[in-house]
Amino acid sequence: MPATRLTVVVTRRLPEPVETRLMELFDVELRDPDTRMSREELAAAMRRCDVLVPTITDQIDAGLIAQAGDRLKLIASFGAGVDHIDVATARQRGILVSNTPGVVTEDTADMTMALILGVTRRIPEGLRVMQAGEWEGWSPMAFLGGRLGGRRLGILGMGRIGQAVARRARAFGCQVHYHNRRRLRPEVEGELEATYWESLDQMIARMDIISVNCPHTPSTFHLLNARRLKLLKPSAVIVNTSRGEVIDENALTRGLKAGDIAGAGLDVYEHGTEISPELRALPNVVLLPHMGSATIEGRIEQGEKVIINIKTFADGHRPPDQVVPGML
Repeated sequence: MPATRLTVVVTRRLPEPVETRLMELFDVELRDPDTRMSREELAAAMRRCDVLVPTITDQIDAGLIAQAGDRLKLIASFGAGVDHIDVATARQRGILVSNTPGVVTEDTADMTMALILGVTRRIPEGLRVMQAGEWEGWSPMAFLGGRLGGRRLGILGMGRIGQAVARRARAFGCQVHYHNRRRLRPEVEGELEATYWESLDQMIARMDIISVNCPHTPSTFHLLNARRLKLLKPSAVIVNTSRGEVIDENALTRGLKAGDIAGAGLDVYEHGTEISPELRALPNVVLLPHMGSATIEGRIEQGEKVIINIKTFADGHRPPDQVVPGML
């Protein structure tokens, strides 16, 4: 790259310390107001910058990459997931892609446990009663939930976040089980006191709680489909802080309505912000607006990783968090 300062376009507002540092290092266009770019705005931005800093709300497919022109050389995504970017097409066009892995691990694991507690202890139901001024006092049978200690937790996807969830769940006295593409090393499995299940079907049928912590890929789309959801015990609950596409949301809604599934805690949804009114109306679900990684500390750390990736690229080296096609 030439010695001149890179032109960087950021598609959403980021924490002030991150934006300030970006402006010190590069010629930066910041997004104001903080609204999602249209497809036409994204295409125009990709034609006029050396580096694009998108987020998961920006769908950068092959058609959009084809409109980028020759100037764009790096897509430095703000976030760990890259299923919103056609990485293979970008690479074919000579455009590198980087992400920010590992930053949101602890924050997302915290939110996973919050959802597990919220569903099993019926916290939102109690909150609604209190906010409506309808509480009439303590009763031995009011708002009865379930104890976490001794419950079987089945983790679907035992990567960084799955393992962080396992550590937290052990502190609550849960029995940890998991299904993963590859079995963990014996020492890691021993540290987590986790039981491996090669068969996802067999694990699902025996768990009290299912936590979805795997990425969205073609092989995980509707991994929890209608058939698998029917394997759950009627007393089981599902929590998803990963990607909404992993669960067949219509089938999940039907199961929850019919009482075939006891409850669900969701932070992500199959169709983004288009959430079924039927799902939203159910009393046995806890729904959050994709806030699992939403801590100021985490957002700043993500921004710092973006800056390191861009600066390393500007210095003529491979970004440390470069995403390689076929390695996702």
